[in-house]
Amino acid sequence: MLSGIPRIVIAGVTSGVGKTTVSTAVMHGLCKKGLQVQPFKVGPDFIDPSYHTVVTGRQSRNLDVWLMKRQGVLDCFLNSCADADVAVIEGVMGLFDGMSGKDNYASTAHVAGILDAPVILVVDASKSARSIAAIVLGFLRFDKSIRIAGIILNNVAGDRHAGYITDALNGRIKVPVVGVIRRNKEIRMEERHLGLVPAYELQQEKQRAIVDAAKIISEQIDIDAVQGLCGKNPLKAKPAKIRPARLAARLAVALDESFNFYYADNLDALRACGAQLTFFSPVNDKRLPENIDGLILGGGFPEVLADRLEKNRSMINSISKAANSGLPVYGECGGLMYLTRSISGYRGDKKARRMVGLIDADTKMTSRLTLNYTEAGCEAPMFGRTNLHGHEFHYSEIENIAHDSRFAYTLKKGNGITDGKDGLLVGNCLAAYMHLHFADRKLARRLAEFCVRQSRR
Repeated sequence: MLSGIPRIVIAGVTSGVGKTTVSTAVMHGLCKKGLQVQPFKVGPDFIDPSYHTVVTGRQSRNLDVWLMKRQGVLDCFLNSCADADVAVIEGVMGLFDGMSGKDNYASTAHVAGILDAPVILVVDASKSARSIAAIVLGFLRFDKSIRIAGIILNNVAGDRHAGYITDALNGRIKVPVVGVIRRNKEIRMEERHLGLVPAYELQQEKQRAIVDAAKIISEQIDIDAVQGLCGKNPLKAKPAKIRPARLAARLAVALDESFNFYYADNLDALRACGAQLTFFSPVNDKRLPENIDGLILGGGFPEVLADRLEKNRSMINSISKAANSGLPVYGECGGLMYLTRSISGYRGDKKARRMVGLIDADTKMTSRLTLNYTEAGCEAPMFGRTNLHGHEFHYSEIENIAHDSRFAYTLKKGNGITDGKDGLLVGNCLAAYMHLHFADRKLARRLAEFCVRQSRR
């Protein structure tokens, strides 16, 4: 049992209220006090955690009940906090927004309940004043099992605006206001069609700007009060024991400006299986690393640098030759796109940029967002016959798919590539829109074992 690490959830009344901005500010303020701050993000988000990591210097982790189940959330939290002083958990969407309108399942409130963590509610005050009190009162009464311990008002116009809101709250709301953040148009985080630009892609001066913004905003938050609101009750759980394995698989993992959507837990799970991870760049390197047993192409934004990916023909030839020789390849979303014949349509550019061509299909960017949790029955040599929980998040579609294409996943929930199918199979390659989380490590072990069995080095 972990001895009650102090913890707090930063939640919003809706999406877009500034949760990431406020969360990084709270993290910065606590770090400034000399504390080791362990950051987390609720939900299947690859981008926001990268900002947490820049500010705290610690790897942020995802907590998602659909992907990880309750025990997976607890395991990740307990293991990650072992040497931390305090945990800050950024929520997803609105506090009570989960998989349906019927209950809190997979919501920020659900995770807060699992972790017995108090909540600080972030409210965007830009278009309201007295009505803010009604909103907060509704959140306090909606589910009394969730402890909303504090309020942070964001995008406040000035002293008079703040006065209207605090006057409305006084006498009706006993929860304290621990932050009043003034509207500041100069503080903006760079955005793209899938949300914020991953911190991995930002140059050092822009990463510095993330820290500077967190510092400015933290000065408008009572960090001592936030620390005092943190929950400290011991969690009645123990992290699952991890059985070490020694599968001497050497896996090449694409990691650069185009491919950087990886759950840290997935990489850790592969290492726990004994896999040696070698990172490389499809954008900048000329060929795959030598003596590898498998290749992993994660998600990201291959459409943004499609011209540079296309021009790097030596890397494309290296991947194509290896895959056609039987090297196991696992691709998720951006990796799937890169493995098709071409990518076109980014920002209206109709020119088709040539990609690897291992998959007999093309990728076209669209203006339509596909965002779902997914569930699929899987029949693939790489993972075996099993049921998978995942998620999909993209602005693209796969078209001109060969009629004889084979699919590994039959979706029970979600869209997939086409007609309820996902996970294209080509030789020892499996490429899908669905992102997976290796919470129970079974999938990581099977992936590593498959690569070892197919190894030709």
